[in-house]
Amino acid sequence: MEIFGLGIVAGCYFLGNLVGRVLGQLIGIGGNVGGVGVGMLFLVLYAAWREKKGGMNQRTAGGIKFLSAIYIPVIVAMAGKQNVVAAIDGGFTALLAGALATLAGLMFVPMIARMGDTSVHFNEE
Repeated sequence: MEIFGLGIVAGCYFLGNLVGRVLGQLIGIGGNVGGVGVGMLFLVLYAAWREKKGGMNQRTAGGIKFLSAIYIPVIVAMAGKQNVVAAIDGGFTALLAGALATLAGLMFVPMIARMGDTSVHFNEE
């Protein structure tokens, strides 16, 4: 059943890329606009739907967790590389916008960390 979980992630990714390409065509850009993000949104919506229907098989969920453990870091790295290349080609303004967005994100990390539940403890073996 782990294969079924991997298939769910692949299907969501495929549908997300399809929607991203259609969005790109609609707004006049020749490429994919947010396909990976839309695919992840589909995956979240599917998981929420399955939860309402009585949950997901543990082995299927294990397949989704396995692929998400390796999939998300790879996709983020690929998207980051594309953004850097586009920013360098875009000039100073694009580089400045990227740097400011990164700094703003880093400033929010402490605030988000304080919002977490401090009563959660990890196993101390």
